[in-house]
Amino acid sequence: MNLSPTEEQLALAGRLRDLGAARLGADIEARERSHRLQPGDWERCARAGILALPLPTAYGGLGLDPLSCAVAMEGLGHGCRDNGLLLSLGAHIWAVEIPVLEFGTEEQKERYLPALCDGRMVGAHALTEQEAGSDAMALTARARRDGDGYVLDGTKRFVTNAPIADVTLVYATVNPALGFTGVTAFLVDRDTEGLTVESRFEKTGMRTSPWGEITLRDCRVPAGARLGAEKQGSRILARAMAWERSLLLAPLLGTMRRQIEQCVQYARSRSQFGKNIGRFEAVAHRIVDMQLRLDAARLLTHRAASQLGGADASYAPEAAKLTTSEAAVATFLDAMQVYGGLGYTTGTDIERNLRDALGTRISSGTSDLQRVLMAEKMGITARARRTQPPRRPAATGAGGERRADAR
Repeated sequence: MNLSPTEEQLALAGRLRDLGAARLGADIEARERSHRLQPGDWERCARAGILALPLPTAYGGLGLDPLSCAVAMEGLGHGCRDNGLLLSLGAHIWAVEIPVLEFGTEEQKERYLPALCDGRMVGAHALTEQEAGSDAMALTARARRDGDGYVLDGTKRFVTNAPIADVTLVYATVNPALGFTGVTAFLVDRDTEGLTVESRFEKTGMRTSPWGEITLRDCRVPAGARLGAEKQGSRILARAMAWERSLLLAPLLGTMRRQIEQCVQYARSRSQFGKNIGRFEAVAHRIVDMQLRLDAARLLTHRAASQLGGADASYAPEAAKLTTSEAAVATFLDAMQVYGGLGYTTGTDIERNLRDALGTRISSGTSDLQRVLMAEKMGITARARRTQPPRRPAATGAGGERRADAR
């Protein structure tokens, strides 16, 4: 399997890198302090076709395959300093656009996809609840059938893009007793009566990516708002997570690449004890390890992307998400060591990148959960099949009758 980027893929990545460097993330320090996304940046991304990357041309998309999307998003991350913007873009594309594309009716596709592509609408994906995080199927949000529609009740937490979303993909159960088989998905428009959004929590990192708490109280939606069939929510979620875990952190590959390049330049220009610090093995080896982690994360991301069109049994999405998130945290910690005291200041972006990376080990499933899922898919934690021990023949008497003392 050849995962080397083509000239066309590299050219697109280069254009998005230049866009990110020149037009996106301006005044990131001030906006991060105010926990604010720059609306103009979202519009610029829409005009550049970023929101349209994986969607068919029939709905205004560019029709790119997942691997091309991964390469393109790495290029964007290489140029753009605003990791929060990149996270919001990913949540919109992979967890909203893709489920609508794969499970929506033609009416739903025509209504939502063109507007999601060109930036007229922003999407959010509402799954997490107070008691349902990694245990995503332990949902308490209810969907009660009422006439020709449904009534939704429940609360969703930590919803990326919630304060700015025009449509939210909400997961609720039609019957808690059914467990994961009762989960059903709904597309809920922002102006739907009974839906309220509140920004209750401030984040350690990714501060320019808005998130909030969504409350549904007697929120009535028509049957046409249901995405897919009733009780199909677990399948929809599985596909959304496969795409999100494969590609959500692709921009972070570019961020790591930019950080490594800066560390190389700094190690060649910073002098201590009469020579450049890059001449010290401790520094040189640390940067080499940073590069090795990046290379491994990129390969796993590209492998996961290349398999998205196939069966869902592969652990490639979990491996890509786990490796990239852990690599990012380690890389930015190493960068801080290379820069020393300067790396601990806000002027180098290192501390902000580190804070942003910490959250990637939690979002879309914690690192621990990724290992649990991988163990299941590898068959490690599968229940062993019970086998009956061989039955001893019954003891019999000389004439074939069963003896009374037989056990």
